[in-house]
Amino acid sequence: RESDHRAWTPVSCTVTRQNATVQGLTEGKAYFFRIAAENIIGMGPFTETTKEIIIRDPITVPDRPEDLEVKAVTKNSVTLTWNPPKYNGGSDITMYVLESRLIGKEKFHKVTKEKMLDRKYTIEGLKEGDTYEYRVSACNIVGQGKPSFCTKPITCKDEIAPPSLDLDFRDKLIVRVGEAFSLTGRYSGKPAPKVTWLKDDIVVKEDDRIKIKTTPTTLCLGILKSVREDSGKYCVTVENSTGSRKGFCQVNVVDRPSPPVGPVIFDEVHKDHMIVSWKPPLDDGGSEITNYIIEKRDAHKDVWMPVTSATVKTTCKIPKLLEGREYQIRIYAENLYGISDPLISDEMKAKDRFRVPDAPEQPIIKDVTKDSAVVVWNKPYDGGKPITNYIVEKKETMATRWVRVTKDPIFPSTQFKVPDLLEGCQYEFRVSAENEIGVGDPSPPSKPIFARDPIAKPGPPVNPEAVDKTKNSVDLSWQPPRRDGNGKIIGYLIEYQKVGDEEWKKANLTADSCPETKYKVTGLTEGLTYKFRVRAVNAAGESEPAYVPDPVEVKDRLEPPELILDANMAREQHVRAGDTLRLSAVIKGVPFPKVSWKKEDHEVSPKADIEVTGVGSKLEIRNTVHEDGGIYSLTVENPAGSKTVSVKVVVLDKPGPPRNLQVSEVRSDSCYLTWMEPEDDGGSVITNYVVERKDVASAQWLAISSSSKKRSHMAKYLIEGTQYLFRVAAENQFGRGPYVETLKPIKAIDPLHPPGPPKNLHHVDVDKNEVSLVWNRPDRDGGAEITGYLVEYQEDGADEWTKFQTVPMLDCVVTGL
Repeated sequence: RESDHRAWTPVSCTVTRQNATVQGLTEGKAYFFRIAAENIIGMGPFTETTKEIIIRDPITVPDRPEDLEVKAVTKNSVTLTWNPPKYNGGSDITMYVLESRLIGKEKFHKVTKEKMLDRKYTIEGLKEGDTYEYRVSACNIVGQGKPSFCTKPITCKDEIAPPSLDLDFRDKLIVRVGEAFSLTGRYSGKPAPKVTWLKDDIVVKEDDRIKIKTTPTTLCLGILKSVREDSGKYCVTVENSTGSRKGFCQVNVVDRPSPPVGPVIFDEVHKDHMIVSWKPPLDDGGSEITNYIIEKRDAHKDVWMPVTSATVKTTCKIPKLLEGREYQIRIYAENLYGISDPLISDEMKAKDRFRVPDAPEQPIIKDVTKDSAVVVWNKPYDGGKPITNYIVEKKETMATRWVRVTKDPIFPSTQFKVPDLLEGCQYEFRVSAENEIGVGDPSPPSKPIFARDPIAKPGPPVNPEAVDKTKNSVDLSWQPPRRDGNGKIIGYLIEYQKVGDEEWKKANLTADSCPETKYKVTGLTEGLTYKFRVRAVNAAGESEPAYVPDPVEVKDRLEPPELILDANMAREQHVRAGDTLRLSAVIKGVPFPKVSWKKEDHEVSPKADIEVTGVGSKLEIRNTVHEDGGIYSLTVENPAGSKTVSVKVVVLDKPGPPRNLQVSEVRSDSCYLTWMEPEDDGGSVITNYVVERKDVASAQWLAISSSSKKRSHMAKYLIEGTQYLFRVAAENQFGRGPYVETLKPIKAIDPLHPPGPPKNLHHVDVDKNEVSLVWNRPDRDGGAEITGYLVEYQEDGADEWTKFQTVPMLDCVVTGL
């Protein structure tokens, strides 16, 4: 039967030998077989094969491997490859055995002891100059097959071949922008050469557009979507230890040119024609400009009219214009590969070559006095007709109207002394030129000037002195000079000299860096003595120096610390919880004191922001909570002494919970509550207490008092038998604090007392060792149902009573007497 079927199929019924041949089996399938013996009485039991049998041809050793080849030879190694045998003997190849024989010897020897399945192997550690031949055998589960045919004798020596290079590209290559191009070729050499690509002597690197592909025999540089910048001289170098080969290609990526460079210059303008010029394009697209295309357009029309399309010059005459009309010119550059975008000119009116003069350049003002100034200018272009007059105008800087300075003609001189200025006023001047066509545009206004007499150098500063010093600086102070030379003092120059030196050094480089009458000279050396001097500077120059009378020794000036308290550093500072606490003070002292803040002699909270500046210090705590309250101290200290101030900070908040809530005097309709004031009153007097109760079966609290100022309360109107919880909270002007709650429910019932004594106790029967007793109920049950009666007896004359038992009824038989 087949191994995956359950039904048995008979093979033969007439076998008398102890063997049989089973025909008709399927190759690759698995079968079970069974045999039974039979005599005239009948068939005996079957004997079954113990495991399945897979049907396949008998297994032999593999054929010999094929195509044993030598791939590489060096002076001490040989690399071999081979293909598997055509037939594996009916079983998978388990390993290959590679053998070698030194020429001159008879025997082959195994090359490796390891199990080898790869069909490539490098034999290393050979001796240079030795000659070997090799063969390989395949092994399967049966054993080792025949060896392959031997290789030719192989001598161990380095294979050397200089590089060769066969390129598929020419010396020059022209490519259109946007197209792809590739440089390919083949190469060889032993040892394997290194391939390098250069462009303009710089190594080419791969990116999204540039791809380099190198195989053991081929090389390729490909560029996708080429751009103009890809133009250049490309070089491929193939190099190994024996030499190198190079190939070159000049690649030119061509495109249409960029637009001509503007602006369009109108060299001549006439009523019927113009002459314009421009500059060639910055990029000719990699191909020579073949011509320029020039067109014109009347500014009031949309149509461009051709002027010429066959000029290589960068100038052109624009003919056939209508006088008074405004025109625009556009120019295209063209090469073999296309036409550029256009350069478009500004609008220009066609008018006669003679026009009013141009505007002169900005005039220069000199020789200013309190009532006059000389205006100087250069002659402008005369517009084609001689200039006959200049018109000079003035205006006060803050005014808007220009006024002619004279009605008399000014010509040919190009300067004019303007009279009648008002002393102290600020003026600007401009000039226009006039010819027979008319008056041209005015020049740009001159720089503003004040009408006042020329200024002289100022006098020296007055009374310079050293007013402060540290170990590396000196503070100087002085008064302004008595004479300012009719010019504003720009500032002061300060110089210092080490006693014993001849050279004076500048403390500041420019006068405007010290406009005030004080200056701190820094960068001095502690312990040395210096001289100081000060010069005043105005527009006319520097004054004579004024000297500080005595040399100054540079060292720290000691002043003990001083604290000037701000209003928030009074003896006590109150702040609402959640608000920001700010404490600050002004600090003085030389050198500037060290500043430290403490709270209760400990470090202040990390949430506090502390800021120290050169004039004071500030502590700030945002979102204050009650724990931020306490005594804060500020200490300042320097070598001359120290000073400390303290402030009590009270953070005003809701009170804490009341303490020790007790319930007493419980009745069926009331109970008495007492408590103690909170440990923390929130910085404000407790105004009242809020008392609430809750039936344990209910979710809602009910207020029973909200204005009690006492620390006790009688809770009335309770329902007998109901269990209650009570809670109390304190209130101050900032709100209600947290509640304190009873720990366990309180049941509203009257208090219990022991019952009264039973009444009318007497015996009703007596025996020799027992007595029968009866009695009546007591007058009072103590507030609860009587649960039983305790019976005791005492022997006459004894002191102790003996407990007999507790009975539920009003009678009892005492036994064991």
